[in-house]
Amino acid sequence: MALVLAAAFLLTACSSLPERPGAALWHGGRLFIATGNTSGVYYAIGGGFADLITKHVTGYEARAEATGASGENIQRIATGDMDIALTLADTAADAYSGKGAFDGKPQKMVALARVYKSYVHLVVRTSARITKFSDLRGKRVSTGSAGSGVDVVAGRILFAGGLNPDTDIQRQRLSLPETTKGMQNGSTDAFFWTGGLPTPGISDLLGSASPGAYQILPLSSLLQPLAYRYGPVYSGAKIPKTAYNTPGDIDTIVIGNFIVVSPDMPEQLAYDLTKVLFEYQKDLAKIHPEGGNFDKGTAPQTDPIPLHPGAARFYSSG
Repeated sequence: MALVLAAAFLLTACSSLPERPGAALWHGGRLFIATGNTSGVYYAIGGGFADLITKHVTGYEARAEATGASGENIQRIATGDMDIALTLADTAADAYSGKGAFDGKPQKMVALARVYKSYVHLVVRTSARITKFSDLRGKRVSTGSAGSGVDVVAGRILFAGGLNPDTDIQRQRLSLPETTKGMQNGSTDAFFWTGGLPTPGISDLLGSASPGAYQILPLSSLLQPLAYRYGPVYSGAKIPKTAYNTPGDIDTIVIGNFIVVSPDMPEQLAYDLTKVLFEYQKDLAKIHPEGGNFDKGTAPQTDPIPLHPGAARFYSSG
């Protein structure tokens, strides 16, 4: 009888214990954001978004992780290794459709928002005697980390300009920190980068050098052949002279950025994340100016990536 009573007591006690914190939350309340190189804008924006989630989405804690950017980010969303990711729109379109680097392997993802635009930078060392695009032939050119969004864009731009990225240049696939070191020590002659304005790594490079040591070349002449082949995902814009204290504005190519998540994310969580993104946008803009350069009106324009139902509910709520 004593044993029976004891067992009954234990069952009653266990049933009254509070639920383990985070047990009912998606992934136990821990969210990981895939960003990019530590000296890029993705990392700054992702870190700011993580802080906002931790502060304002009850029960959840988020952390930004440095990655190889767009291509890697999408793969890690598809495998469930990451929960939220930043990606260039063109890379996302290829991944979702199973084209380009993702040929025959479409990746599963949905979007929360279209956010700010990324500007294509072509930065050259003046001592390498590169004054026009065709001068890249035979030079040591970094096209970004392998599989990254910038690596894809750089390859397409080189083709649009009549250069084979694998045979007409000495292609280097380096992260932005590795690239800037190469520019400083003379082992890299030029590099491509796509990012918001200003990109910290580029600001540091240009700011630490003597005037005229580096230049950012215009790319507007390559927009038409690029857009003809790949569609309106690419458009034109100017890098204002105030971004890097250049002598004048620089005509270049821009690409949209998406925030994407797994289709398995609960609807309410996706709604809350999208809401935080806009309710506390001023706080995000304090982390980096690009945090203020998107709006609710254009944010749902993520075609061909479908919106998460939770994000769609947020935009339709007025």
